[in-house]
Amino acid sequence: MKAGISRRRFLTTATASAGFFSIVPRHVIGGPGFTPPSEQPTKAILGVGGMGTGHIKLGASKLVAVCEVDQERLKKAVEKGGADVKGYTDFREVLARPDIDIIHIATPPHWHGLMSAMAAQAGKDIWCEKPMTRTIGEGKKVVETVNRCGRIFRINTWFRFQGGFYGFGTNVVPLKKIVANGLLGWPIKATVNAATGFNWKFGWSGLVGAKPEPVPPQLDYDFWLGPAPFKPYHPHRVHGTFRGYWDYDAGGLGDMGQHYLDPVQYILGKDDTSPVSVEVDAPPQHPDAASTWRRITLKYADGCSIILDGDNRDKDAAFLEGPDGKVYPQLRSSIPNLQQKLKELPDPEPQATDFEDCVRRRHKFALNETNAFRSCTIVNIASSAVRLGRSLKFDPDKLMFIDDEEANRLVNQPMRAPWKI
Repeated sequence: MKAGISRRRFLTTATASAGFFSIVPRHVIGGPGFTPPSEQPTKAILGVGGMGTGHIKLGASKLVAVCEVDQERLKKAVEKGGADVKGYTDFREVLARPDIDIIHIATPPHWHGLMSAMAAQAGKDIWCEKPMTRTIGEGKKVVETVNRCGRIFRINTWFRFQGGFYGFGTNVVPLKKIVANGLLGWPIKATVNAATGFNWKFGWSGLVGAKPEPVPPQLDYDFWLGPAPFKPYHPHRVHGTFRGYWDYDAGGLGDMGQHYLDPVQYILGKDDTSPVSVEVDAPPQHPDAASTWRRITLKYADGCSIILDGDNRDKDAAFLEGPDGKVYPQLRSSIPNLQQKLKELPDPEPQATDFEDCVRRRHKFALNETNAFRSCTIVNIASSAVRLGRSLKFDPDKLMFIDDEEANRLVNQPMRAPWKI
């Protein structure tokens, strides 16, 4: 334990509400040697598996700390980070450092909500990997805490504002222009499958009946589990294959859902609402191990729908289809003179896409706690239906399922003591 920081103090804060977790950030303290965020933000990475390690040298901010419960991974990350990077095994010690501006959360998703809320309470800005949270209830708490604490938040999926849109052969801008200017009519159906450029990753399925194995000496498995229910250790439950278990993620849907669906939400103009129903065609799911599904249909109140075609049955599907036209990958379309029309249409509103600059200027990032929560909610509505094996109705204002107690238990799932938001 580092000087001046007691484990008892940290365990006390862990059992308290995030609203009582408070550390004075460096921009309030100032003092000798202080470099304000307006010059160069500092950051720490929580979780240095494949994604976290890949971000060690990324961005304009200065990395000063990494945290990991696997000692072998931690050692490699510290070596890669360089002399100025300090390693930790308890993320609460990282949050206690007043010289850190940004917390990059690259842990499994069952930690995302808790760490995001605690980081906001500690006066940190947050760069969180997808999915934003594992449950809808955790997402609501993150939105409330980030807003109350005045922090800058980004979710790490970027296709709504930059880069090629997977197999689509273009970025999102022309698709947004087509829909926003009514070229397809209304309502619109979006189909997400291999034919439209988005092949669901069904390799992320959990093992059923795996026999417990000894915990490796370098891994603090109890801390890795954290708020998740205790389950005996098996190597398939952790690190690269954790996504196959409901306790930590939601299989291929949890892995790729927010990447695929956040741009659809943006294209359809649904950043302030959620689907009102979900229908599912899937084999029965194991209570522990997430598996595959065949088809998920999400519908909005205005008639728009999103089809998640897991078994790729719609070989000739358009990505976007309305009463007046269709759009396929490579911008093939039934709309006459589409390319010329796109040149004449106004571009979408510009977006703030430089996270470090948003931190310096205290400006909301393009994909922030509010719209990211809505796109993550699409994923969590769908995964709830898959897990329960039935259709569900959802209230996008109350953010609860309608007349379904069992489904609403998935909205607000308890955390293992002493952890809670």
